[in-house]
Amino acid sequence: MRAVLQRVAQAEVRVNGERVASIGRGYLVLVGVTHTDGEPDARYIADKIASLRLFEDEAGKINLGITDVGGEVLLVSQFTLYADCRKGRRPSFTDAAPPDMAEQLYLRVAELLREAGLPVQTGVFGAHMQVALVNDGPVTILLDSHKIL
Repeated sequence: MRAVLQRVAQAEVRVNGERVASIGRGYLVLVGVTHTDGEPDARYIADKIASLRLFEDEAGKINLGITDVGGEVLLVSQFTLYADCRKGRRPSFTDAAPPDMAEQLYLRVAELLREAGLPVQTGVFGAHMQVALVNDGPVTILLDSHKIL
């Protein structure tokens, strides 16, 4: 499982011009699922999101976690994180998990984050979404469960 975590001042998702989710300070997280992912991958990604310290303390050091600052999470499914661009000019998405599996694990990450006490909103799985954000810092972190698990 891959995730792109961005520290944001605010973020929102729109579908067909209608806002379906929005957050203030926190993380916008794009999540991609591959064929071999399972519960351990979802737990790893959720734990990292909940426990990383990416916010500045009073001394200006990146030392605080999302719970320390009362932040929120906006989780958006993103199968294109598994794009393979090594050949040709058009990416291949064969490494992305089938939609049923991907949706289940994406929703599991959201559930685990909620269990950790975080306010979580989600995009609409499989929809064409417009995602707007104000990246704060900018701070952008790449997570990949396969590099650890």
